[in-house]
Amino acid sequence: MLDKLTTQQRVILATVLSFIFFAGYDYLFIPKQINRSIELNSTTQKQSSSSATKAPTTQVSESTAAPKATTSAPTNSTSSSTNEKIIATIKGDRFDMSIDSFGRVSKFYLNGKRYKKEDGSRVQLFNDSKLPLPLEIRFSDTTLNKEAFKVAYISDKTEINLKDKPVTLTLTQKLSTLSVTKKITIYPIGNYTLSISLSKPVDYFISPGFRPDVKVDGYTFHGVLIKEFDDTLTMIKDKDAKGDEHFANAKIVADSDRYYTTSFYNLRGGLDVYISKDKEDNPLAFVKGKQNYSINGYIGVKELKILNSIDKEMGDIVEYGWFTFIAKPIFLLLSFLHSIIGNWGWAIVLTTLIIRTFLFPLTYKGMVSMTKMKELAPKIKELQQKYKGDPQKLNAHTMELYKKHGANPMGGCLPMILQIPIFFALYRVLQNSAELQAAPWILWIHDLSVKDPYFILPVLMGITMFIQQHITPNTIQDPTQAKIMKYLPVIFTFFFMTFPAGLTLYWFVNNLFSIAQQYYINKIFEKKKIQIKEAKKVEK
Repeated sequence: MLDKLTTQQRVILATVLSFIFFAGYDYLFIPKQINRSIELNSTTQKQSSSSATKAPTTQVSESTAAPKATTSAPTNSTSSSTNEKIIATIKGDRFDMSIDSFGRVSKFYLNGKRYKKEDGSRVQLFNDSKLPLPLEIRFSDTTLNKEAFKVAYISDKTEINLKDKPVTLTLTQKLSTLSVTKKITIYPIGNYTLSISLSKPVDYFISPGFRPDVKVDGYTFHGVLIKEFDDTLTMIKDKDAKGDEHFANAKIVADSDRYYTTSFYNLRGGLDVYISKDKEDNPLAFVKGKQNYSINGYIGVKELKILNSIDKEMGDIVEYGWFTFIAKPIFLLLSFLHSIIGNWGWAIVLTTLIIRTFLFPLTYKGMVSMTKMKELAPKIKELQQKYKGDPQKLNAHTMELYKKHGANPMGGCLPMILQIPIFFALYRVLQNSAELQAAPWILWIHDLSVKDPYFILPVLMGITMFIQQHITPNTIQDPTQAKIMKYLPVIFTFFFMTFPAGLTLYWFVNNLFSIAQQYYINKIFEKKKIQIKEAKKVEK
């Protein structure tokens, strides 16, 4: 059957199959929801500091599990009140952060209208039941580790108002054989510097925390991203962790969901990263520390502007997948236009204009070629009847006909092929860019990163696709195949109903310009036909 399809038909079929594959891949292979009760270990078997060192394991008995803030209180306290477990609170313009009695970031609230839930409550990045929490230390010595989760830290400040300058918080823990000091210098945008000092050298690991648990869906990456010193990016998705991964010289380790991250970074000295796993094979990141150790971190939104203000390399935390080389320039263009216009929806419209303008010379040639192919269709049919039993002669005479009239059978396909990676790249941008979260456009579109709630844009997209198909020269001769192609707008409309509104907006505007361009081409050819007819009349 495929050998009977024209080149144009094959490309259309390939496009449809690409959409089906893309949607199917997202649905089947990317985790859709995380609903687990995690029982993690706070201990590890005692290891040497050699290369045989392993990350903290999670397969241990309940008796050695790390205390959870919702069920256990520090030693010498019989209360389980949440207020008693918070030893320091940091309040800033962008976020509010709480430090618990085990020296961890137990709460991290984002401030601003964009980060409010439907019920009006603020977005909270961490869940007490999903350990480890950021800045959690686990010792290799089982006895020492068990004691560390019974003895509370003491903070030199109980409340900090974070303005435009960084503030340092000092936490101390006195164990029977060891003293631990954590100095945390917190900056207004959410990055921090952590210094750890131990009274004597012992093996331990510190974690940036289990990934934020806010935006979990079936279309974006959730898990741990590691950037090594050779700039290799390794991504370990939820449910894919082996639990024995080791990265001896990493620049960045980031636990992320769709829009938020908690990360450690050392872009000069490197990090000794170990990946453990929980009972559901979700990755848990740890960094091996030293007696006197400094590390940098960031907790918050994966906005490129914020990450780049820390360091350009931090921008790699925003993940665009296979089409990163196209997606990053598209996002930079979108950001530039947004800085001028102030609206992400209109920035998408202008981006579409720019892309169409860039592709116009190629698109123009393709449209002209398709129009010529339509005019040659009757002659090609005659050749097919004449050389029905001789494929070689048919091919030779067909190519001669194309050459004589300047028609290229692939001319109409190339612009369509180029649109596919651009489409997927923009799809990844709209799915992964936190900047577009809750970004409105007009009237009913209040969030370009999610589907159109009333399906108006998908329907409009389907209508414009139908119009475009109707005015575009059709070289399909088989009536059955022609009918099948007419259903493409319906198929695409259903695909786009679950796609982000911003992506549907792009495709809708793209169709409008395709219609305008095709209408222009059709007018030119109509004018040429009239001129040819008039010339023939004059000759007669």
